[in-house]
Amino acid sequence: MPEDVYRDLAQRLDAIPNGFPATESGVELRLLKKIFSPEEAHLASVMRLTHEPAADIAARAGVDLRAARRTLKQMVRRGQILAGRGKGQLTFALWPFIVGIYEEQLPRMDKEMAELVEQYLQETQGSVIFRTAPAVHRVIPVEEAVPIDIEVYPYERASELIDNAKAWGVRDCLCRVQRRLVGEPCDHPVENCLLFAPVEGAFAADEATRAITREEALRILREAREAGLVHTTGNYQDRRTYYGRTYICNCCTCSCGILRSVAEFGVRTAVAHSDFRANVDEELCIGCGTCLDRCQFGALSGPDDVCLVNRDRCMGCGLCVSVCPVEALSLHRLPAEETLPLPATRDEWMAQRAEARGIEIEAVL
Repeated sequence: MPEDVYRDLAQRLDAIPNGFPATESGVELRLLKKIFSPEEAHLASVMRLTHEPAADIAARAGVDLRAARRTLKQMVRRGQILAGRGKGQLTFALWPFIVGIYEEQLPRMDKEMAELVEQYLQETQGSVIFRTAPAVHRVIPVEEAVPIDIEVYPYERASELIDNAKAWGVRDCLCRVQRRLVGEPCDHPVENCLLFAPVEGAFAADEATRAITREEALRILREAREAGLVHTTGNYQDRRTYYGRTYICNCCTCSCGILRSVAEFGVRTAVAHSDFRANVDEELCIGCGTCLDRCQFGALSGPDDVCLVNRDRCMGCGLCVSVCPVEALSLHRLPAEETLPLPATRDEWMAQRAEARGIEIEAVL
């Protein structure tokens, strides 16, 4: 039975628009075993993306209601599923492996889990998780790089996400923790994954998150930019991009699973670029090369003492603009015909992903 429940759970997670593809080695099953007990995996394998009471889940799983309710509450505490309130009772919902279950394993990440994650990433090399449109994440441009006379939408401003919150938190970057545990640490700061919520005190009881002030959140965002990290968030307009919360990851191609898919596996669509592109004023450019090392996507080159921008590689993050000593670089908004409409909500994003993958999302709702 144990092997079957993990396979059932893996198939359930792959039926979600985000995806969780199988591998030839079955490493994904070993990864699920590390995170879920057989009893937990059995319940999760029959759960849906929409919230429902424990009684419905227990009935489908053929499990005693009292035992199921106890296990489901434990699963919430372990970051395996979501909890909510409906009609005076707790309700529970499954969430994707990425973004969702995996990110919540930060308190339990150890060397064994880190090695399983690394093997899974190497075997799948992005696979459907990062090769399907719309992408899981999108780039948010560095605000200082955007000319003041260009209109910037609220969902394109990192500071807007921070200013509209009532609670702020920061976590260690799970990707950098994972890479450190497999012996491949990078030099970037670790504590800079930002979370925001519309309710005061939202992070007071969160074991993985340190509650901070708005000012601290802005400082961390500034320090991430100075460290050359790329701001990314969920790939839709709704600010509640993380199941009621908003988040900003500060990513690098040396540790981030998504950006590594771009750099290591050549999956250019693993992250959605912003609606901006870097532009160079050749008259101002002095060919100093300061911007070349700043770009994590290999979009800049410097022949003949003038910076050139590869528009196909540029993600519109603006990091190069922020270090140009003579202000020869700037971000320009792309024309409408060169941009893809951004899904308005997470539900719209899921519907588009499901259609792209040819899966029946109704089966898991």
